[in-house]
Amino acid sequence: MPSTTVNSRPTMMKAVAITAQGLEIVSRPIPVPTDQQLLVKVHRAALNRADLGMAAGHRHGQAGGAGAVAGLEWAGEVIGVGAQVEGFQLGDRVMCAGAGGYAEYAIADPVRTHHIPSNAAFGNGMTYAEAACLPVAMSTMHDALVTLGRFQPGQSVLIQGASSGVGIIGLQIARHLGAKLVIGTSTNSARRAQLADYGADLVLDSSAADWHEQVLQATDNRGVDLIVDQVSGGVANNNMRATRVTGTIVNVGRLGGMQGEFNFDLHALRRINYIGATFRTRSREEVARINQLMIQDLQTKLEANDFRIPIDREFPLEAAADAQAYMAANQHFGKILLAVI
Repeated sequence: MPSTTVNSRPTMMKAVAITAQGLEIVSRPIPVPTDQQLLVKVHRAALNRADLGMAAGHRHGQAGGAGAVAGLEWAGEVIGVGAQVEGFQLGDRVMCAGAGGYAEYAIADPVRTHHIPSNAAFGNGMTYAEAACLPVAMSTMHDALVTLGRFQPGQSVLIQGASSGVGIIGLQIARHLGAKLVIGTSTNSARRAQLADYGADLVLDSSAADWHEQVLQATDNRGVDLIVDQVSGGVANNNMRATRVTGTIVNVGRLGGMQGEFNFDLHALRRINYIGATFRTRSREEVARINQLMIQDLQTKLEANDFRIPIDREFPLEAAADAQAYMAANQHFGKILLAVI
């Protein structure tokens, strides 16, 4: 089939580019999708921790670099469909993960793009703001729990860094998939007080010296079956102490530091499966399979608009640098968004 686009759009767009001086508002030609891509008119873009590293000059897989448009996650309306794309059409409301989301228009890969449910049967349709919060969190956490962690209903799960936007969705996915015990951690007391509302049975302060002992108390001295770790750094050894023998730890983030002490003898003693996770080195085919399984497991929850998504604050697109400074201050709970439309 031929490519289809909305013909009445302008030729230039406003975007947030990465420069040596930081983020800058620029005018760029609206990108043209290939036969295998979508063009999306962005309504909301969501911030992620990786955005801060990209703004500082670090690449995130294939994304980033000098002159690149910032942003890894957004929601909007399909206005261009490549000739070889199936399953999408003009006017579809979608949520996307990829590169270049801090802009009025963005190119989307169909394997990382999901329809926003209409929710007509429920009368509570998902907004673009809510949808923009989901693609990265859903894929990251479902991959960690199911693909890598091999989670089974009835198991116990602990999510380190559970008060982040990704962690909050992780709590809800674990609950949705049938975890018998869901534990979340945060070093901030105000955030800890809110985690029970998002599916945590037990909430712990991972900066406390005895937090792992509280996990053992809650699991009959056994430890949890699975930890999804977004913190790393100084929690690695206590993670192993809090995990059952032959349990699994999936490392998805380094909020607490890129390096830390690691007790190899403890690792061997507890025979823990310690797995590193990232989408930066995954092939397009791998991502497609992961997202297909994710949608199968989470479709009913999505259609019911049953994910609870705390949006801490919205900034206009032009204030992207201020939004990132707000994220870097680490005083927020949930997601930070850029309002494009």
